[in-house]
Amino acid sequence: MKLLKKLFALASLAVGALAFVPTASAQEAPDALVKRISQEVLDIAKSDKDIQAGNQKKVLELVEAKVLPHVDFQRMTALAAGRFWREATPEQQKQLTTEFRTLLIYTYSGAISQVKDQKLEFKPMRGDATDTEVEVRTQVVQPRGGDPIQLNYRLEKLPSGWKIYDVNVLGAWLVETYKGNFAAEIGKGGIDGLIKTLSDKNKRLAASAAKTVKS
Repeated sequence: MKLLKKLFALASLAVGALAFVPTASAQEAPDALVKRISQEVLDIAKSDKDIQAGNQKKVLELVEAKVLPHVDFQRMTALAAGRFWREATPEQQKQLTTEFRTLLIYTYSGAISQVKDQKLEFKPMRGDATDTEVEVRTQVVQPRGGDPIQLNYRLEKLPSGWKIYDVNVLGAWLVETYKGNFAAEIGKGGIDGLIKTLSDKNKRLAASAAKTVKS
């Protein structure tokens, strides 16, 4: 989970870039969309004193209202569950998606609060704006030198617009990373065991966030 947290801290630079997509942007090319709004999100994350101070309540509200509408959680969950997704009942699929969604909310929130002086550079997109799926490629430039960090993510075009369903950091796709964890938990306790594990994790994160707000 520490590896996932580190990866998401970097991935939030791209995922968070989807936070302020206006309705009209559904017709905009995916790479142009990300490039246009990335700087807005980075500026907000850097300048908002509450976010910089780690105010989890404010960050959670930001993620809930702005980021979530632009992530395909059901597809992300199905990909992470792999073949087990087809074996799950509709109710189990619903519960698993809900718990995974909640986990990602807390993960995104923690990552956004870590944004400091990083910058994003864009590379040529893999795919065409007329395609239904593309891979937008970027790299994170560190404020005090160091090698740039590869950061790519996959978007799918739906009737509601472009949505993200996977992120690649340093050559590792997050869905694949979760897939291994999911398979291990399912092997121990089945789909219900995985749901319980995620639920317990989310309860601990909620308690931690509540303490942060009170302090």
